[in-house]
Amino acid sequence: MVAVLLPGMISKIIITSAGVLLITFVYWFFLMKRDKQAIALGTITVVVSGGFSPSAIVLPKDKKTIIQFVRTDESACLEEVVIPDFKIRNYLPLHQPVAIELTPKQSGEFPFSCGMQMYHGKIIVK
Repeated sequence: MVAVLLPGMISKIIITSAGVLLITFVYWFFLMKRDKQAIALGTITVVVSGGFSPSAIVLPKDKKTIIQFVRTDESACLEEVVIPDFKIRNYLPLHQPVAIELTPKQSGEFPFSCGMQMYHGKIIVK
């Protein structure tokens, strides 16, 4: 009797453990990943390749900053950068830098994305 229950119990333990590990990984991957922040001092370059790198840019309030986007990814999704709070929508030609000049007047977090809203980043004004 014990020998019959044991294989079933082992498979339940293995499946439950795998489920818990998978849930933990998904939680960490989507909710606990921290954006690597880059502090912009006058000019900063953002490489657009499978997303934005860096994806979090810290800018000083009331100071002119130039964010230079350089797209190295041929994906059509990454052909544009959209910064809605600053009313910016710019085409990003492949391997050509596109400079966007900002002088933020208020502190806060301002999201930006590709034209299809699949890749995201944020501008943090302090």
